[in-house]
Amino acid sequence: MRLLIQGGHLVDPANLVDAEKDLYIDDEGFVVGVGKAPEGFKPERILDAKGRIVCPGLVDLRARLREPGLEYKATIESEVQAAVAAGITTLCCPPDTNPVIDTPAMAQMIQHRAWRFGLAFIHPLGALTKGLAGMELTDMRALNDAGCVGLTNALAPVTDTLVMRRALEYAASFDLTVFLHSEDPWLHANGCMHEGEVSTRLGLPGIPEAAEIVGVARDLALIEQTGVRAHFCGLSSARAVAMIARAQGRGLPVSADASAHHLHLTEHDIGFFDTQCHVLPPLRSLQDREGLRAAVQRGTIAAICSDHQPHEPDAKLAPFAESEPGVSALETLLPLTLRLVDENLLTLNQAIAMLTVKPARILGVDAGHLGVGATADVCIFDPEARRTLTAENMVSRGRNTPFLGRELRGRVTHTLVGGDTAFELGE
Repeated sequence: MRLLIQGGHLVDPANLVDAEKDLYIDDEGFVVGVGKAPEGFKPERILDAKGRIVCPGLVDLRARLREPGLEYKATIESEVQAAVAAGITTLCCPPDTNPVIDTPAMAQMIQHRAWRFGLAFIHPLGALTKGLAGMELTDMRALNDAGCVGLTNALAPVTDTLVMRRALEYAASFDLTVFLHSEDPWLHANGCMHEGEVSTRLGLPGIPEAAEIVGVARDLALIEQTGVRAHFCGLSSARAVAMIARAQGRGLPVSADASAHHLHLTEHDIGFFDTQCHVLPPLRSLQDREGLRAAVQRGTIAAICSDHQPHEPDAKLAPFAESEPGVSALETLLPLTLRLVDENLLTLNQAIAMLTVKPARILGVDAGHLGVGATADVCIFDPEARRTLTAENMVSRGRNTPFLGRELRGRVTHTLVGGDTAFELGE
């Protein structure tokens, strides 16, 4: 139906809009007016957004939906419902499903499953190597034609540097973006947390900062050799981010993101073996966290993502080293980013940009903006509303988060996908 979103404060960094403006949406799901009604426009519904922020639907660069293969943890249906409840309208799904997304059929299956529910859009990443085994290259062009927005080997290392070079050359020949989780697997070994004072105190095997630094150095050398467009996923150390900044200064086509939880937590939050803080890459030192925050402020890190990894309760009940890593993070993405605004690290406009237009540009998808003619993917949230996160009020099937019991600012009240109401907060 024709919809008028009235009285809200519109924040649309892509179109340099940060003011109180009405938004007009036609019955085909497109924005037809910003601030001024098009001629003859008569809304069938008026949505009062007074006192709320109206912005493009959020774009999440990395969310594991657990389907296919791990449906006992979560499903596409359960997680897209959690996504729209969090204001997220576009998700990027890594290929480490079971079976792996290394064929066009698998890529199309993921998208068709998402279209069935009519909620958030899912853009899959294709596997860089067959079965993520790091040996034989996939048919990257066919994966791209099937809707994959990029290629990655996810968390599985490509240990053979020559295979990695050939993979980057192949991707560059088709102007595809490669998403890199850079880490030296031998330095990682059997580590489960940051190698430092806390790992020593707890007697847990550590993952040194050097594992990420060595991985990033190798990949930057290959990017310079091949000219491929690359995105570094989930950086965790200050020195690795500094290397990315220097590469960007030299003109290399590289970008980077960080997860929201890495911008707030450190190794000290693990306390006495809190498995909710078991993540990969690991939570690192306070100096590393401050380095990540400075990179966010400078723009070296262009996007903030959830790195959503829902688990069943038993996955976190094992001893720390044997528990499964990951955080259920869709529903904390917006509040944790708003906390950076509260801490004067970012302006609201900058924060919204890192959740909308910037990740959309990294993916190369038409999303994250609300200019005339844009698809009406819209997030409306009350910036002053506060709630305490509990297992009972989470929508995701995964309740594994270190932020349970914490008060969060910012509550999504409406999410529109293609002009249709995908989520509306009940009274």
